[in-house]
Amino acid sequence: MSTIYISEQGAVISKTSRRIVISKDSAIILEVPIFKVERIFIFGNVQLTTQAMNFLLESNIDVSFFTMGGKCHGRLAAIDSKNIFLRLAQYERYLDKEFQVNLAKKIVDIKLGNEIDLIYAFTKNYGISRFKEILIAIKKCRELLKNKSTINSVMGIEGIAASYFFKAFKMMIRNENLVFSVRQKNPSVDPINSLLSFGYTLVTNEILSVLIGQGFDPYIGFLHGINYGRPSLALDVVEEFRSAIDGFTLKLLNKSILTENDFITTSDGTFLKPEAMKKYFIFYDKLMYATNSGDTGDPSSNDATLSAKIKSNRLYIKEKVNMLRKSIIYKTEYGN
Repeated sequence: MSTIYISEQGAVISKTSRRIVISKDSAIILEVPIFKVERIFIFGNVQLTTQAMNFLLESNIDVSFFTMGGKCHGRLAAIDSKNIFLRLAQYERYLDKEFQVNLAKKIVDIKLGNEIDLIYAFTKNYGISRFKEILIAIKKCRELLKNKSTINSVMGIEGIAASYFFKAFKMMIRNENLVFSVRQKNPSVDPINSLLSFGYTLVTNEILSVLIGQGFDPYIGFLHGINYGRPSLALDVVEEFRSAIDGFTLKLLNKSILTENDFITTSDGTFLKPEAMKKYFIFYDKLMYATNSGDTGDPSSNDATLSAKIKSNRLYIKEKVNMLRKSIIYKTEYGN
């Protein structure tokens, strides 16, 4: 099944028989049987007919609406899962501070491990000497994490490790025409921050759909807690997948798949141009269907879960959400 990305401004999504039709000015751009569609991402000024909307709802296919800059405005989805028992367990676990902190620590530990893996993978071709101090610092953060007993202290460690990681990230960029100083968002003021934010947004939206499909309340997180209107649980889960977007962004830049000419800067920030966005979607979909082999290059890595990672990233997201469900229902350690 496929994800359909629609960024052609003025396009119309309609329904014909059991098929989704995308057209513009009466010319058909794409026609897809409904059984081949898993989700639809709409960017900017794209129309969705009432017949197509009902058809997608009946077929349980989510539609997400984004600005051209990648901000998600909302989702069209069928009625939420009736799994009230999972949500009750989720509320209980959120109130269990020991469980909450342990889960938050596990999420951050996995994230830091993935950041280390990404750096080691890069050093295979470019040498490790420049990264030794950063790797030591991130590994130290991972050790310090074990003794933390509050969410604030866990978040503090995560923030320190992130600052070290983005120093390494800056060193891994091989395109001298694109400058990256620090991680900055809302708005993204340069092409590299724009790519990172765009990728994180897309993955978070996919995770949000899976969480809602399982029956979770996506607004109650463990690492990110609760904040009005923020899908904190999706932000919890996406932490593990940020390094995939980081590595993907480096690939787009270092192989000159995207260059400085593919971006436009406005008063609202820096964004991909329409044609570059279409190119981005092609490679993003390849990323999400690619196998996650777990080949890290870290000679000290003994993560027993590596062999379980040989699957597509989309399947891996579903697996991790299912692990989270089991952890919350049975009050077991996440990831085991």
